[in-house]
Amino acid sequence: MNPAKVDRNRLEKLTDLPNIGAAIAADLCLLGINMPDDLVGKSPLELYHMLSSTKGKRQDPCLLDVLISITRFMDGEDPRPWWHYTAERKRRYGYHRETS
Repeated sequence: MNPAKVDRNRLEKLTDLPNIGAAIAADLCLLGINMPDDLVGKSPLELYHMLSSTKGKRQDPCLLDVLISITRFMDGEDPRPWWHYTAERKRRYGYHRETS
């Protein structure tokens, strides 16, 4: 959902979260995350690695930005677009490229 349209008082499904559409909601369900509250206290980096492992390939690093956005939102931050977290992800975690 567009972060500007998110209503913290109406979080009934994953697609009610900022930056989450049907595809990422389905990916989160693969990890056993079925409701927004399931994200409380979760590590975005751990979720990213779990999803990469579950899907059998490294996921786009921008997914980590999305995961940061939703875990921060569920921890009480304001909803922000996923790209708000790109610089932080690069600074904190690097670009997340696989090394061969």
